Amino acid sequence: MAVAMEELVAQTILQGADAMYGRFLDVTAGAQERFEQRDWKSVQKALKTRISFYDHHVGLVSQQLKTMLTKQHATRSFLMAVKEEYSRLLDDYPRYDIAESFFNSVYCRMFDHRNIRRDKLFVNSSQGGRIPKYPTPLLKRYPSKNSLIQTVERILDDTPFTLNWVDKARDIHRIVEALQHTLGPQLTDEVIIDMIREPFYRNKAAYLIGRIDLANQTRPLVIPILTNSQNQLYVDACIIDSDDVSVIFGFARSYFMVYAPAPATLVDFLGQLMPHKTPSQLYTSIGCQKHGKTELYREFLLHMEHSDDQFVIAPGIKGMVMSVFTLPSYGFVFKIIKDRFAPPKDITHAMVKEKYQLVKEHDRVGRMADTLDYRNYIFPRHRFSEALLDELLQVAPSNIKLTSKEIHIRHLYMERRMIPLNIYLEQADDNELREAVQEYGDAIKQLAAANIFAGDMLFKNFGVSRHSRVIFYDYDEISYLTEVNFRRIPPPRFPEDEMAAEPWYSVGENDVFPEEFRTFLLINPKIRALFDELHADLFDADYWKELQDNIQHGHFNDVFPYSDDCRFTNH
Repeated sequence: MAVAMEELVAQTILQGADAMYGRFLDVTAGAQERFEQRDWKSVQKALKTRISFYDHHVGLVSQQLKTMLTKQHATRSFLMAVKEEYSRLLDDYPRYDIAESFFNSVYCRMFDHRNIRRDKLFVNSSQGGRIPKYPTPLLKRYPSKNSLIQTVERILDDTPFTLNWVDKARDIHRIVEALQHTLGPQLTDEVIIDMIREPFYRNKAAYLIGRIDLANQTRPLVIPILTNSQNQLYVDACIIDSDDVSVIFGFARSYFMVYAPAPATLVDFLGQLMPHKTPSQLYTSIGCQKHGKTELYREFLLHMEHSDDQFVIAPGIKGMVMSVFTLPSYGFVFKIIKDRFAPPKDITHAMVKEKYQLVKEHDRVGRMADTLDYRNYIFPRHRFSEALLDELLQVAPSNIKLTSKEIHIRHLYMERRMIPLNIYLEQADDNELREAVQEYGDAIKQLAAANIFAGDMLFKNFGVSRHSRVIFYDYDEISYLTEVNFRRIPPPRFPEDEMAAEPWYSVGENDVFPEEFRTFLLINPKIRALFDELHADLFDADYWKELQDNIQHGHFNDVFPYSDDCRFTNH
């Protein structure tokens, strides 16, 4: 019996989603080997490679469908029949969430992001939030009836690592002591610990993640494991505070590698550990950032239904490349690229998009905000303030299409909203000011150690998160640190040189003079004094050259996503 064309199309799309996620899992499965071999360059390469699979497979399926279909198939009834058939295929499918987003992406690619309406896409899931059955149990349970030490020992013994431990007995006692110190009387002999069977990998660390069930509450449990230069394992910390765990899964960090054949089940469990995290944030954190976009859009629509405030221009100094707006009741900003950039910006639209893609694929070390980009985003017109609408039409008319009821934006980025650092510093008390300056300098240093030079380091290009972390979010001038030529300013030849309007020395395109940072950054004397105390090395060209040398020799500095207070000592 001949297969109907709509069924054939649905099967072709699902096979493409399967192939994409299969390659995603293959790269993820190599995370343990990269971790144990301390192959940090391959860790970065794998992150970039895994991100590329999605768009590649969307392109393959789109081309395949274009050869199968003719103009007679471009009817509403046919498209709806394809979606209905696809929904039927997903009824018992373990990755229905990823498959629905893949369907949406193929549809948008086929129609060049036009004709995008809710009924033709999986704007809402066809599966009603079903939690699929995991192929193997997601969790392993460790009841602790008599000895917490034996329980923790079993947890470490059950890890898949092949390396030897520096001192496993020491690490077990440290974990138990940390639990006893934090939980105190709540930690009885009847504790139950549930651990996710698969470790999470990111950068130089592996993380064991689970929860502790106490008599009257549950707490997350995260155990970071590192390797030393002798390729031996050791436990670096024991983290059981929900806020601390939330920072580890933060929006300014690279995506985890964790083997998840049914991601909805994993995300459901992680949501129990971090109730303040939304599904979009959790999907994105485990590398399913394309479905994270779908979930974020669903969350946005729900927010719009339960709010009535207007979109406004985002607070802060206006950028030269991006126009930024926000909804005061919503925790994100929307960024669109302006049609033209005022001098001295010498950059194209394509270059801006490349910079944002670089950030997505790079190790963000907790200091660069992740962005999700959307095509043909539709807003209700009545929710836009007149001032905002006037601004958008003035700076980016090619990106805006107006109807009587809607505003269509052809391309935008969504990013977590933060307090601009320049505004935060103006309002900060002495303690907050010191902490913010420390954080700002740390952010620049950690980015540099990850081979990122921020370029435009003005305070307005950084934000302060709800955890008081300083995070970079303006990417149009970033570059790899190894591409920058750091120089000292040569001494003047004559006394008149210092009075001249032009410099007495030549300046190349990639030349940077760190001693100039003090001039354009540190106008406020209080901030200047704090900077000289905490981060004077940032003004020294030799400091930057040493970082470059480390990177070129494959040495990547450690950046921990948890505080030093959580860390064990004497490794």
